[in-house]
Amino acid sequence: MAVANYLEHAAKKVGLDLDGYLLNYSDWDDTTADLLAQREGIAHLSKDQRDALRFIHEYYGKYRFFPILNAVCKNIHRPKDCLREEFINPLVAWKLAGLPHPEEPIVSLLEAGQSPG
Repeated sequence: MAVANYLEHAAKKVGLDLDGYLLNYSDWDDTTADLLAQREGIAHLSKDQRDALRFIHEYYGKYRFFPILNAVCKNIHRPKDCLREEFINPLVAWKLAGLPHPEEPIVSLLEAGQSPG
């Protein structure tokens, strides 16, 4: 996929696809999450949002799949609808967690507030 844009921070250049998803999963870190959030209109990530993003990122790294939505909240010790409360759209959480561009069936599930798992 062609690089459409870059994020730059700390002498690091991070490639994004045409929809703003990271091209390289391993480029993700807290600063990258902040910059992605700003692109999505989120000025500041709270501690709870950061915890959710870290969990999603690590889970995906281990299983190559997005975690069940309620499991994210449970694992960061938050109410079961925390993703909807914190991000409104789980697809935004997917992007901010540095996961690769999801395929269409996943997009539809996340937009409907359902877990792909």
